[in-house]
Amino acid sequence: MKIPTYLRRYTDLPALVHILTAKVITLLDPKTWDDRNDSYFMSIYKERQKLQSVLALCFSQSPETYHHWRVFSSGSAGVCILFDRKALLASLKKVAGVSVGQINYWTINDAKGRGIEVSELPFAKRYGFKPENEYRTIYESSSKELLSLDVPIDIASIRSVSLSPWMHSSLATSTIAAIRAIEDCQKLKISRSTLISNERWKDLGKNAV
Repeated sequence: MKIPTYLRRYTDLPALVHILTAKVITLLDPKTWDDRNDSYFMSIYKERQKLQSVLALCFSQSPETYHHWRVFSSGSAGVCILFDRKALLASLKKVAGVSVGQINYWTINDAKGRGIEVSELPFAKRYGFKPENEYRTIYESSSKELLSLDVPIDIASIRSVSLSPWMHSSLATSTIAAIRAIEDCQKLKISRSTLISNERWKDLGKNAV
């Protein structure tokens, strides 16, 4: 499979404002993740490796999908940040303790048959999550006990920002103006997603023969 040149981060407006204002992305403790299997694997990894901190941040390598919006950025305040993969990974790899990798998706039978090594735990998920096509950033430390970690990034590594398809169109113009008022964001490409209501797609239906 061809490796995409981008990484998508689905989040919300407050997180976007923090990223653009502080020029960082923030890795967090996985304890609160919705996938309890995933957070359990991370806790086992932390314990077995005798670490004080294990933090993470997740991205998608897939094109825009309804699933990603609904699960990770549901509601009118959701956003999708499209990063240039090469530029973002260059920033991440400058930080000691940070590693990156693609998630491997396994059925229970497959995992049982081959076994899972401790080193693989941060990048292993059940097969039912495969449509996420996740790429993950991990920070680990044996000496520092942290609940979060800010990693500096270059705003130029952000290709574009998509506002939620559930944001009312009348709010999009003001929201875009507010984002572009942030320092160094005047030329940032921002638009409201039309995934769930697209006039060009509707025209195809209207012109069906």
